[in-house]
Amino acid sequence: MRLSFLPFLAFVPLLASAQDGSITGPTSSPSAAGYSCDASKCKLPDCACASTSPPGGLDPKDVPMFVVFSADDAIQSYTLDAVNQFLAQRKNPNGCTPKMTYFTSLNYTNYTLVTDWFVAGNEIADHTMTHVGTPPADEINGNLIALNALAGIPLSSISGFRAPYLEFSGDTLKLLAAAGFTYDSSSAASTPVNETGTDAYWPYTLDNGMANNCLSSNGMCKGEPKLPGFWEIPMYAFFDELGVAGPHLMDPWLDNPNGGSKPDDAATLAYMKDTFTAHYNGNRQPIGLYTHPIHLAKSYPGNAVSQSTINMINAFLDWAQEQQNVWIVSNEQLLAWVRNPVPVSQLGSIDALRCSSPSVDSSLQICNGIPQNENGQLDHCAFPDFPFYTCYGCPQTTPTPGDPNPPQASSSSAPRYRLPTNCSTPFWDPIGNKCICTSETCSFTDDSRAIGPNGANLTGGGTGGSFASGAASATSSFVTFNGGVLPVFPTGVFPTFAIGLAGALFGAIGVYGRFVL
Repeated sequence: MRLSFLPFLAFVPLLASAQDGSITGPTSSPSAAGYSCDASKCKLPDCACASTSPPGGLDPKDVPMFVVFSADDAIQSYTLDAVNQFLAQRKNPNGCTPKMTYFTSLNYTNYTLVTDWFVAGNEIADHTMTHVGTPPADEINGNLIALNALAGIPLSSISGFRAPYLEFSGDTLKLLAAAGFTYDSSSAASTPVNETGTDAYWPYTLDNGMANNCLSSNGMCKGEPKLPGFWEIPMYAFFDELGVAGPHLMDPWLDNPNGGSKPDDAATLAYMKDTFTAHYNGNRQPIGLYTHPIHLAKSYPGNAVSQSTINMINAFLDWAQEQQNVWIVSNEQLLAWVRNPVPVSQLGSIDALRCSSPSVDSSLQICNGIPQNENGQLDHCAFPDFPFYTCYGCPQTTPTPGDPNPPQASSSSAPRYRLPTNCSTPFWDPIGNKCICTSETCSFTDDSRAIGPNGANLTGGGTGGSFASGAASATSSFVTFNGGVLPVFPTGVFPTFAIGLAGALFGAIGVYGRFVL
């Protein structure tokens, strides 16, 4: 068999991107922002001023502390396992397994896993088709179209966007608003919450322009761009002992803390706890774990992952969940609360925080994003450079920004039918071309437990293991996502190993950080 080196070459520039998502200092200032907003006129749920105070005028002690968990780039089994080693064993105070936001780029993504991850309750968001900074419209909109056509994600459910490399402009935000997105999450909150002039704002709308990234992005701030009802969810940095001069944004465990010369898990854990505490004891602005899961994927070929780092991240989440009223959430869940802020005693009224699963007969053979139902139903699209599985029929050619939804390939098997607007993903049969229930009969099972009486202080549960010098592994395990239902690729496997070898090569010469898929 003759192997193509094109997939490897396509990854070289991405592997060499050594600073994807990092910042080195403040990205905004009050004078650069020139921000002004009249809170008497800008009111929830569709308008919010950029403010360090909790929404709705709530007292911070009555506000939940949100830990946002997100991941960027391609979705493959090894990236989902990398996420699950931190979340699958955990519970929020209402007994629900935490959900997260996956900002998805479609190059080298396995579409059926996108479907499965979405049906499991997680948020799927846009990260462009081919991972392009300051992206043109076709990169943004093509991703929407392909996610809908080949992963069965309803267009109405793709509400968020993050720019690759966090490179965006005022024009990017205008494109997003025009395309019907609800929010962007590409800007940095780059000054500590306890510093004068902090830019650690709660999520806000752009009715009065941007208040973040005023020193680093073009066409923004001083009242621009004005996009009524469009939200910005800042990415909240951690800060080490250097304070404002020591910010850490994406994948902070890859950074060198406190001006040092190499990563240090113990020092990273210490400053992550300190930053969390400053938020928690202040106005409870959210904090976030913004990840490129490939860096933590133990099953990725050639990837040397530090078990100490994995244990450290779990130790941070263990510790955070021991505090009262801490919730691990997706951006979608965070924004649902911000638009309708209620005290912790009333969190049971926020539907987005509940854990509802679709009620589908487990014996039914239907390609619907539920592993036990779709077993044996997947269509294998054996493109030599980019193989994937889908429930919705293989396209004639690989999707591109110029043609994100190619015609379905003709084959001996029956055609697959794309998700219509009047049926939900888990209830749509793309082979039978039917919705298995109606709006009156489709049902979900709610496994949430009641929030404690009178606002009782509840904590989450399910720990990820210990963090100590010499610790071999986490004490709790997780089940591989989709239970091994997905077949192993019979062809096109070379790109994975080529990329793994490239990762090892770059690691050997010291470029261990920030390459992405």
